[in-house]
Amino acid sequence: MTMDARGPAVDGRIDDFLGVVNAATAAVDPHGTVIAWSGPACRMLGYSPDEIVGKSGVGILATAIPGALRLAVAEQRSWSGQVAVRHCDGRILDVTLCAYPLLDADGGVQWFLVAPGVQGNPGRLGDPERLADPKENPLAPVDDRTIADWGFTQSELFIVIYDAQTRFWRLSVGAKSMLGLEEDELRGQPFMDALRNPSYAGFAGKLRQVVETGRSVVYENYVRAPSEPRDHAWATSMSPIKAPDGRVLGVFAAAFDVSEQYWARQRLALLDDASTRIGSTLDVTRTAQELADMAIPALADWASVDLLDSVYFGGEPAPGPLVGPVALRRVAHRSVVEGSTEVVVKLGEVDTYPAFSPPARCLATGQPILNRIADPDVARWVAGDPARMAVAREYGFHSVMAVPLRARGTTLGVAIFARHQRPEAFEQDDLVLAEELGSRAAVSIDNARRYTRERTTALALQRSLLPQRLPEQSAVEVASRYLPASSQVGVGGDWYDVIPMSGTRVALVVGDVVGHGVHAAATMGRLRTAVRTLADIDLEPDELLTRLDDVVVRLAADYDEAAKNVVPSDREAVNEIGATCLCAVYDPVSRLCSLARAGHLQPALVAPDGTVDFLDVPAGPPLGLGALPFEAVEVELPAGSLLVLYTDGLVESRAYDIDVGLDALRGALAPPRPTDELLPSSPELSPSLEAICDRVLKTLLPEHPADDVALLIARTRTLDESQVASWDLPADPAVVTHARAGVLRTLAAWGLDDAAFTTELLVSELVTNAIRHARGPIQLRLIRDTALICEVSDASSAAPHLCRARTLDEGGRGLFLVAALAGRWGTRQTRDGKIIWAEQSLPMTL
Repeated sequence: MTMDARGPAVDGRIDDFLGVVNAATAAVDPHGTVIAWSGPACRMLGYSPDEIVGKSGVGILATAIPGALRLAVAEQRSWSGQVAVRHCDGRILDVTLCAYPLLDADGGVQWFLVAPGVQGNPGRLGDPERLADPKENPLAPVDDRTIADWGFTQSELFIVIYDAQTRFWRLSVGAKSMLGLEEDELRGQPFMDALRNPSYAGFAGKLRQVVETGRSVVYENYVRAPSEPRDHAWATSMSPIKAPDGRVLGVFAAAFDVSEQYWARQRLALLDDASTRIGSTLDVTRTAQELADMAIPALADWASVDLLDSVYFGGEPAPGPLVGPVALRRVAHRSVVEGSTEVVVKLGEVDTYPAFSPPARCLATGQPILNRIADPDVARWVAGDPARMAVAREYGFHSVMAVPLRARGTTLGVAIFARHQRPEAFEQDDLVLAEELGSRAAVSIDNARRYTRERTTALALQRSLLPQRLPEQSAVEVASRYLPASSQVGVGGDWYDVIPMSGTRVALVVGDVVGHGVHAAATMGRLRTAVRTLADIDLEPDELLTRLDDVVVRLAADYDEAAKNVVPSDREAVNEIGATCLCAVYDPVSRLCSLARAGHLQPALVAPDGTVDFLDVPAGPPLGLGALPFEAVEVELPAGSLLVLYTDGLVESRAYDIDVGLDALRGALAPPRPTDELLPSSPELSPSLEAICDRVLKTLLPEHPADDVALLIARTRTLDESQVASWDLPADPAVVTHARAGVLRTLAAWGLDDAAFTTELLVSELVTNAIRHARGPIQLRLIRDTALICEVSDASSAAPHLCRARTLDEGGRGLFLVAALAGRWGTRQTRDGKIIWAEQSLPMTL
């Protein structure tokens, strides 16, 4: 290696390559149109810039474009070789042409063309003999030398030539200006040693890649030039400078400032990303936070979203702009500083903004506002709050934007964006971007607000239609849970009920209406009312579901008719109706439980010994299909058994499929293993039903269930034999006397002498009616529970009914007497006949 006044040489040849001056240069766009024409090019071919710029460069060629050049253009790599060109006077000149791809400001590839001239005599440049002479033309393909001088002394572009060790060699005027250093200061220094900036490591890596691979590189980076106050986007093209034998002698690099195009693309990408990331849920707070997250750090260093209280709680916002001081609730904020230490207003707090502050001004005008922190109104606003003033000084906030959040003609709140780490202030383009982000977020927030309002309404309706408290009764101990869905589908139509029936029996019902929202909740209320009405007339579960199916069919027909009068977009919500239901009736006297289901999941049964199983209840069709039968099954339940009824949301959550969910339910219902201190039969081992409900929900449900869940757990009880007395009676009028005597003895044994007179009259009437109007076998039964119940059963299915007896009628007054003496009375059908019952309050608390 040798040294001269300009620095080290590479293999003794690089100086020869760089000694070429007066090169003819031109630039061609991707379509082959000449866009730049240098003075040496005018002298070489005689065409002035006015004659050639804007025209196709192919017209200058005297022959077809070489195939190697076509391939290089297609692959966007540099090329050098001889071509024949036409002088303006008609002469044909053979010149050596070098072509280099450059990335323009729009991302397209332009071509920089160099035809080197000979020092001191450019007029003979087209002489083939002189082009072939290495003494006259160092780029001639002789002695492994092919490099061109780009005329750096006159180029305003950022163009640099590096040697094979990625050391600076030649710099254009534009490169020297951008780097802030002269060529003599940089020449011969390795790239990273000269600039000493870690942010340029990517550029240095690309240089080494070109040297090592011999392939061109076109890429874009975002860095700050040494002479610039802020970062810029650069489109950079690097091409290897090769000898004829393929050795890389250096790298030709050119860069263009494409910051405007870069930021335009970034803004478009941010808006495109916002279209998918903002409004991912129908939650007001989550949507506001998504807006703040989108802005940091792409747009600002700090962002906050404040909403009106009415919007936050799902109410109707105030129409039109807001004038004067305005109170807003902080629902979201985000900062580039870890932990958001610049916070002045905490999440959930309400802050009042004075009328002259940027947030209040933009809400009053309905227009976004861009300010410097030193502007009078902003400075006054900041100075009015010591905490805000301290934060502004500590972090150096210098630029702020306030964007109103408005949708469908109503004001929702304001989004504030500020900068303190990035030195450049917000510009008008940033304000336009912030306004677009705010507009998209406002629509999503308004959608979330509307959903919140509808969901709140549906949930209030749903809860008002569910039992406010479970009734007191002796048949079962019960606990229940209802969890509305937290997903975007809204509140569903799940429900449960506990309905006392005659004879101390109880009906346990769980149902699920198809659909979500107010429509489903209203339908649920209608079905629950129908179930209570049907249970009140003591229907068996299968018969109850048959009648309920008729109700759903009629409701569906009504909704079909109503759908004709609504707009098509609302027709699906109005037209959709259907339900599933499970009904169980438990008798604590016989310990028998009759169950039937309509498209519902099977109930679970936990035996007193802790065994968990699912009852095999015949699967009936869902309600609403019509004309399909339901079948009931009857099982005997020991005292202390747990009957578990639930809707599908419990076992069909996102975490499970149905089989896995049922297995998980089985595991959650299984009692814990006894400890050494507690024997299996200890009462302490029987957890409360409330605890079991909590354990089931915690085990099976995710944090945010996708569907409504209704859960009803009942622990069975039995009535002691001492609480029930029964007599089988023949169909003989004389037996009435014996029946009254037996009842009086039983009441005396129970300590209910005060009820003897009324009960004696009721028994006389009921037994006499059974003997006169029905057929045997006849049975009389007394049940002592929270009330005294008298039942008379017979084999006739004909049910008596009240009628007004005329003056001369001999009969028809018995049921009037029963109705007057009893607190409640009624008739229920059985498999073998009917039962007439009368219930009276006990005279004392037992």
